[in-house]
Amino acid sequence: MNNKERIFHAIAFEVLALAIIVPVVSFATGSQSLSLMIVGVGMSLFTVIWNYVYNIQFDKWVSGARSERSILVRAVHAIGFEAGLILFTIPAIAWFLQVSLWMALLIEAGFLVFFFFYTTIFNWAYDKYQPYQRWWGSVNS
Repeated sequence: MNNKERIFHAIAFEVLALAIIVPVVSFATGSQSLSLMIVGVGMSLFTVIWNYVYNIQFDKWVSGARSERSILVRAVHAIGFEAGLILFTIPAIAWFLQVSLWMALLIEAGFLVFFFFYTTIFNWAYDKYQPYQRWWGSVNS
């Protein structure tokens, strides 16, 4: 994928995810769709920023070639990333939606389960149908 297609892929991924999850969570929690849309966009932006910051810091903590990291180091990396994300997002969700921390945790858990399956299906479908190439032509341009 070239940079244009990566940007298209990321935007398509987020827009479709929000189009699916906002109405479902709105119905399940009784929250307004606009509030959930703001939370969803905010979480997406925060996740991108957190990913950037966390990975820079993790690379400082763990020396050596990234391509040679063990599965244990990769698991620690993933756990640390998700723990940091949860540490920041749970209170933000609770505050913004005016729900309890428990409800915010349940919302976050729902997001994690949803995104596990959604990411798998979205990327499979994207790779199979390659919408960028269908709509804008060769990825080499």
